[in-house]
Amino acid sequence: MYKYLFAFLLSTYSFSQTLFEDAQTYIAKKEYVKAQNKMTLFLESNPNDLEAIELLGDAYGFQKKWDDAIAQYQILKQKRPKNANYHYKYGGALGMKALSISKIKALTIIGDVKEAFHKAAQLDPNHIDARWALVELYVSLPGIVGGSYSKALRYAEQLEELSKVDGYLAKGYVYEHDDEPELAEKYYRLAIKVGGSVTCYEKLTNFYEGQEQPEKAIDNLEEAKDKHQRNAMHYQIGKVCADYNIQLDKGEKMLMVYLENHSAQDGVPKEWAYYRLAQIYKHKNDKAKALVWINKAISGLPDIDVFQEEKATISAL
Repeated sequence: MYKYLFAFLLSTYSFSQTLFEDAQTYIAKKEYVKAQNKMTLFLESNPNDLEAIELLGDAYGFQKKWDDAIAQYQILKQKRPKNANYHYKYGGALGMKALSISKIKALTIIGDVKEAFHKAAQLDPNHIDARWALVELYVSLPGIVGGSYSKALRYAEQLEELSKVDGYLAKGYVYEHDDEPELAEKYYRLAIKVGGSVTCYEKLTNFYEGQEQPEKAIDNLEEAKDKHQRNAMHYQIGKVCADYNIQLDKGEKMLMVYLENHSAQDGVPKEWAYYRLAQIYKHKNDKAKALVWINKAISGLPDIDVFQEEKATISAL
């Protein structure tokens, strides 16, 4: 009897584990509804499995079902109140909900968002994501509801103690939004010097574009291209040249290289490179070539409004 009972329990366990592993696979493949369904089924026989509850919350979150995600993360933090990551995910889901509702309603939950992130940071002195969340929260909130650049910098300092790169990026972010461009540039450059990742270069490029300094943005992108040898950088250089009507020959060359070496890993569809080439030829007053490229863009992605608008502009030349 016990042998058969053991065999039954083992088969049930194996079945449950398969559901759990399937859900993890679906999450990795961005098939979130399937992951949700698998975890819902798994939890019917394993209602106290914390990993499964967390995975279900993640599946809801990826679908932007914020109330459902909040409910799962709330269960987790109630069951394990000293787990920093559960508080962090709860606060993150609450914060995303706040962004999706009216500003008046959002004000009623901002306090809970802060509390969750503060709790996560308090429970885990090494929790980088919670500190980044607090930096971004204090920068984005108006002062009247608790926004504070000085508090954001305090958490940026904590980040610097944990990770020089994160600390420098966080300080750059705070100073950029606090209208201190020289300090922002300084810290973004320090992040590149210490870390030098693609993300570091992207932050500085975005900063330069925001400051209307496209020449510096191009120089930074060329440095990133030479260091990381990524085809996507060719597109980014071409994009800046096209957007700001500068260094048009260089922009044309970069976009041609991008198209010649294009693969799915580059992230940006070829049609956007066609669109940028159309912009460049428009700036050069070469209407015929501009129309050729914008028509190629529209042929591949006919539902992009900006492509249609660009064609109308070119046709009117």
